[in-house]
Amino acid sequence: MEQEFESRLLENAVNEFASLPGIGRKTALRLVLHMLKRPVGEVNNFAEALTRLRSEIGYCHECHNISEREVCPICGNPLRDHSTVMVVENVKDVMIVERTGRYHGVYHVLGGLISPMDGIGPADLEIESLVGRVAGGEVHEVILALSATMEGDTTSFYVYRKLAPMRDVAITVLARGVSVGSGLEYTDDLTLSRSIDGRTPFENSLSK
Repeated sequence: MEQEFESRLLENAVNEFASLPGIGRKTALRLVLHMLKRPVGEVNNFAEALTRLRSEIGYCHECHNISEREVCPICGNPLRDHSTVMVVENVKDVMIVERTGRYHGVYHVLGGLISPMDGIGPADLEIESLVGRVAGGEVHEVILALSATMEGDTTSFYVYRKLAPMRDVAITVLARGVSVGSGLEYTDDLTLSRSIDGRTPFENSLSK
């Protein structure tokens, strides 16, 4: 394959930027050329920040949110309500809910949704760790806050079936202020806050 750019270093950098989601080759080239204009010290700081991000940030052993320690600040906060666990798809959803300032419980990040078309099954997600966490006896409510899509609903139902035998645990779902077919990231803060406050038993959603 013929080299697209005269500089192999330039081409390698463009390829790396273009590998990011939502970044095409034209945008990648523009970003690379911008980096070339910045002082060497700033570029080194940029590179170091990415290196440290990948090497020093891991995942919370309890909820699987990103964390620089074994337990994230939310799980480690004694002022949070540890008896209420909100189940979300990814780390971004934690950030979105936290932004509302309306929720004071803790989280459980599944790391995705069940999607046979994409080859993602229950074993690929943090579902069993959720079951074990709830079985510990401290949790009294599990809020299913997954996207209102086919994959989200499938995952919610699967999680519900796994947790249903635990009779002392309430399983609820966000009120449908969250539009059908969309995720939390497309919901404004006020609507999301109202959806959290107006959550209902998951069983009610099965009859609709």
